[in-house]
Amino acid sequence: MSNPIASELKEIASSAAIINGFEVVEIEMLTHSRPLSIQVNVRHRDPGKEVTVDDCAFLSQPIDEAIQNSSTINQPFILEISSEGIGEFLTEERDFQTFKGFPVEVTYQDLKKVEQQKKGLLLAKSEDDLQINQKGRINRIPIKDVLRVRLSTSSG
Repeated sequence: MSNPIASELKEIASSAAIINGFEVVEIEMLTHSRPLSIQVNVRHRDPGKEVTVDDCAFLSQPIDEAIQNSSTINQPFILEISSEGIGEFLTEERDFQTFKGFPVEVTYQDLKKVEQQKKGLLLAKSEDDLQINQKGRINRIPIKDVLRVRLSTSSG
């Protein structure tokens, strides 16, 4: 974020978010929008909690007031508060449930401890293995060998 106004807005929004138990991940200003759109992505300071729609609605007022009370923006704007969303890597159990059937790229170690990759559609994850569908064939990769699972754009 090289824009000095966006950097200043992030500091202002962060101050309001922190006292309410959240942190600002990113701020994006859509200057081509009329009125100006300010998008604020937040997450809970407690990593065990997910951001809900109610959390976003709750944070809207203190962040809006903080921006209004600063002299940073002197034009009308729309404020959008949202969660940071999921990254490209699946790490939590809920990620594997949410993205069943989606294309993934699995990086794992083979029996010789050489790093390998397989692409396919995510079928299931258990305590023992990760199952992906590769062109109709089910591949089981032992969980102990999986290094990372990334959302992919094709099922390869």
